[in-house]
Amino acid sequence: MVNQATEVTINQAKLRIIQGDITRQGTDAIVNAANSSLMGGGGVDGAIHRAGGPAILDECKQIVARQGQLPTGKAVITTGGNLKAKYVIHTVGPIWHGGNKGEPELLASAYKESLKLAAENNLNSIAFPSISTGAYGYPVSQASKIAINAVITLLSHSTTSLREAVFVLFDSQTFAAYASALTDIGEERGLPLS
Repeated sequence: MVNQATEVTINQAKLRIIQGDITRQGTDAIVNAANSSLMGGGGVDGAIHRAGGPAILDECKQIVARQGQLPTGKAVITTGGNLKAKYVIHTVGPIWHGGNKGEPELLASAYKESLKLAAENNLNSIAFPSISTGAYGYPVSQASKIAINAVITLLSHSTTSLREAVFVLFDSQTFAAYASALTDIGEERGLPLS
């Protein structure tokens, strides 16, 4: 697999896009596109739970016992278990229903809430998958623009500990959509791309 990268710098923080496996990232935290039960599932959620081991599920069960299911657009943090990343930030993206049921706002919130948790925990780096574009059916071309915009906005408006945000995209089509979104949004905002 070619490890292509596209990158932009915002407020001393780097935003990068790579193609790869999020479970192998050495960032302080990786983001899990979870379901509201936090019990693991398919796609990236299942892969993170398998790679991280039972400690992640144990903490997820404690969170659900304490506060109930995680609402769409919200995020919680657990240990990274056996992962290279020290933490997993679990967020629930919206299920695609055509785009008129608040999906764009909920998707942006999933990214923003994840970044807020990373900042509250003084983390320096975070890796995101493409949230909601698998089983939840969100069109990648639209989701990529919302994701890139949300992360750039948060990095440019805050004095956060974050120095690196990485989108780790599993396949070449998703990578291409995010690279295109980063180029378009970066140019619109006058950011130096590399």
